[in-house]
Amino acid sequence: MNASSTETTNPVSNFILLGFPSSPEMQLLYFGLFSVVYTLTLMGNAAIVCAVQWDRRLHTPMYIFLGNFSLLEICYVTTTVPNMLANFLSTSKSISFVSCFTQFYFFFSFGYDEGFFLCIMAFDRYLAICHPLHYPRIMTKQLYTGLVIFGWSSGFFLFLTPVVLISQLPYCGPNTINHFLCDPVPLMMLSCSEDAITQLIYSTFNAIFIIGTFLFILCSYALVILTVLWMPSQAGKRKAFSTCASHLAVVTLFYGSIMVMYVSPGSGHPVKIQKFITLFYSVITPLCNPLIYSLRNKEMKNALRKIFGTEHGVHKV
Repeated sequence: MNASSTETTNPVSNFILLGFPSSPEMQLLYFGLFSVVYTLTLMGNAAIVCAVQWDRRLHTPMYIFLGNFSLLEICYVTTTVPNMLANFLSTSKSISFVSCFTQFYFFFSFGYDEGFFLCIMAFDRYLAICHPLHYPRIMTKQLYTGLVIFGWSSGFFLFLTPVVLISQLPYCGPNTINHFLCDPVPLMMLSCSEDAITQLIYSTFNAIFIIGTFLFILCSYALVILTVLWMPSQAGKRKAFSTCASHLAVVTLFYGSIMVMYVSPGSGHPVKIQKFITLFYSVITPLCNPLIYSLRNKEMKNALRKIFGTEHGVHKV
């Protein structure tokens, strides 16, 4: 009786994250490469945060949302990359049960928050372009502050249910995850008993979130495009499209990869493809975002030049 009861608990105290199995020399090469990528990601997104914070000309809802999104990117990439870098230098590649599910929770909660912020940014562009005369009256300080709070907090509330359910599954061994992070699909595959209800709830949460937010963004930009096409001024059209192009590029990068990965986790993907897709949206996309926003945005480029090109810029905080 005691033996059977212990099988229903969680005897696994740690997991092994295989990461990218290779020779020690390749592990060092991976460590150096991803260290550079992580540093550049932090620097690029931090530069946007600082530009929005320090340049009063950027104290508008559009740039406030962008600054928060860049700060969110820093949090998002930090949930996975430091542990991945440590694993490149580790021989055990072990992560505790609590740390694994903590990483899982924060990684996906920040991921959900990114989706909500992309929706908020699309809504802001819709109001600014489709209803320019009413924009100042609608997008008040109270509204955009509330949207920022919603964007940061919603993912943590919504993803609490899936992470609790998956963490309560029985894990009796093996404990090896052929991934570089604690991803829910391989975690559920390690469970001693297949829980169809938990898998269904997890898939449903992801499908509703991904499809729902993506459709919201598509509808917002469909209305924006229709409005822009009716603009009589060619200069106005170019400015409107330029404003939206950066956001649409980020939306394409983010949703293109996660739709392949998480809308239908039950369909399964080869392990190498799983790792590549996850690496793309968790590491590469946060690196590209500041480049996309800064290179295509004149105001942002001017703010960055002002901050990093003047000797006393830092003292103006």
